[in-house]
Amino acid sequence: MAGSPRSGDSRNLGRVTAMASERTTYHHGNLRNALIDEAWELARSSAPEKVTIREVARRAGVSHNAAYRHFADRQELMTSIADRALATLADLMRQRIATVPDDQAPEVVARSRFRETARAYALFAIDEPHLFQVAFHAEFSRPGVNPDVSARRDGPYAILHSVLDEMVAVGEIPTERRPDSEIVCWAAVHGFAELCIKGPLGLLPDAERENYFDRLIGTILHGLKAPLA
Repeated sequence: MAGSPRSGDSRNLGRVTAMASERTTYHHGNLRNALIDEAWELARSSAPEKVTIREVARRAGVSHNAAYRHFADRQELMTSIADRALATLADLMRQRIATVPDDQAPEVVARSRFRETARAYALFAIDEPHLFQVAFHAEFSRPGVNPDVSARRDGPYAILHSVLDEMVAVGEIPTERRPDSEIVCWAAVHGFAELCIKGPLGLLPDAERENYFDRLIGTILHGLKAPLA
């Protein structure tokens, strides 16, 4: 997928792992973080149901009883992984937004930032499909339709919120179209991401998938600009 104009570091929607594996050696008194690190690595390579407290404890070299002193149950452990995955996605969004030159017309900047926000979401899904599933699994996410925003004001949903507000400010989205537009955009890009990692879009050449992404973003932007019926 071509990046924003003149960004110089565009990424297409190919399967190139964007995240480095970082593991923390267990030190006495830091078992909780060590368990989260082990669960993170396991979650990156396995389906969510493969991540259990017993297996994570085994990998950390401690008893499962010791692990239960830090996590009441598996859901609490998986929620910690979901939180970290959302934070990682938010970092990727900020990185992609930062590639947009700000010496262009305000409406061009706003559209490009929206595109790069969506691009980051799709890239994260393609690069880290298992973590993507954990991040947006209803069982592990925070309550509410925007699972991360109550706990993280700088999370993915909050970033999308800010990008859409910018588009209103520069006249790219009518004010009356703004309420709940996060949900519309999120649903559309999430569906695209799911089709890339589990559906037929994943079988396409990168260039063809890129073309469909561009058409998706164009359709979303056109819909957001259209007056309410």
